[in-house]
Amino acid sequence: MIVGAQIRAGRAALNWSIDELAERSGISARTIMRLEAVDGLPPGRTQTLSEIEAALVAGGIQFIGSPNDDPGIRLRLQKQLQG
Repeated sequence: MIVGAQIRAGRAALNWSIDELAERSGISARTIMRLEAVDGLPPGRTQTLSEIEAALVAGGIQFIGSPNDDPGIRLRLQKQLQG
C-alpha cells in the first residue's frame, strides 16, 4: 500500500499534473488531491490506491519501503525513456 507522500513524490518525479495522473489512473483529480494531502496511509478504498499505484508504476515509478518503514520512490529511467 502506498502513502500520500509517495503519490506526491511519484507524480513530481514524472512531472505529471494531478489532472494527468487522474487521466492515467481513472481516479478523479479531487480524490487524488485528497489522498495526497495525507502524509501517511490515506483513508479510502484499496482499489483506488491500487489504480493510482499502477498508473505511477506504468510511468516508471518504483515504490520502496512500507507505510510504516521508510516509504519512498525510485524513478526507473529505462521505463521513462521507452514510453
